[in-house]
Amino acid sequence: MAKKQQFANEKIAYKSFDFILFITVLVLLALGIIMVLSASSPSSLATTGSSYTYVIKQLVCAVIGIAAMIILSKLDYKKYAKFYKIAYVASLVVLLLVLVPGLGRTVNGARRWINLPIVSSFQPSELTKIGLIVFYSAFLTKHKNELKNIWKGFLKPFLILVPVILVLLGVQSHFSASVIIILVVSVMMIVAGSRLGHFITFGTAGITALIGGMFVLAKYFQIGGFRLTRITAFLNPWADAQDSGWQIIQSLYAIGSGGLFGVGLRR
Repeated sequence: MAKKQQFANEKIAYKSFDFILFITVLVLLALGIIMVLSASSPSSLATTGSSYTYVIKQLVCAVIGIAAMIILSKLDYKKYAKFYKIAYVASLVVLLLVLVPGLGRTVNGARRWINLPIVSSFQPSELTKIGLIVFYSAFLTKHKNELKNIWKGFLKPFLILVPVILVLLGVQSHFSASVIIILVVSVMMIVAGSRLGHFITFGTAGITALIGGMFVLAKYFQIGGFRLTRITAFLNPWADAQDSGWQIIQSLYAIGSGGLFGVGLRR
C-alpha cells in the first residue's frame, strides 16, 4: 500500500513538471544565444581577441538560469508565498544598496549598479522585479474576492508600489525599470481579476498626470529633464540624431536594412 502511494505521489510530481513549457524555454534560450553570437562576434573579436567571449558569458548565465529554474520548480510555491511581505521589503531595501559607499556604482550620472565579487556591475532592480512578482502573486491571491473594488482592487495595489517607484526614480533615476515594473504589475492585476475599465479610465489619467508632472519638473525646476527627453526623442528622434535619438535611429536603420526577419546569421 505504501509503495502504491509513493508511486502515485511520484506520478503527480512527474505530471506537475511542465515539459512543454520547459522545452519552449530551452528553444527560446537557444535561439537567443545564437542571436547573441551572431550580433556580438565582430565586437567581441575586436575588443577581446575572441569571437566567443560574450556568447560564452551568456551561455554560462543560461546554464545557471536553467539550474535555478529546475530547482525552483521543485519547491512548493505555497511555502514561500507565506513570506510575500518579506519579499516586498527586501525588494525595496535592495534598491537602496546603491547608496552604500564602495558598493554602489555611478555610470553616466545614474546610480543604479552595485559591484559584486562575481559580477562587476549588477542592477538591484533585477532582484526587485522578481521580489515584486512574488509579492503581488500572493497579495492578489489573498485578495482575489476584492479585486473588483476600485480601492482594494486597483488603487491600493498601486499605492503599495509607490515607494518602490519613488526609490527607482529618486535614487536610481531608473525610468525604464519603473515602467517595466508598473506594466508587469498591471498585467498581473488584470489576470487576477481587477477591472479592465479601472485601468482604462484611471490609468489614462495617471499616465497623463505623470507626463505632465515630468514636463513641469523638467521645464521649471530642471529636474529629470532626460526622462522627458527620452519620450520626445521617441516621437521625433531626428530632432537630436547624435544624442537622445541615436538608438532609435539605429533601430530604424536595422529594420530598413534587414526587414522584418533580419539579414540572417553572420559568420
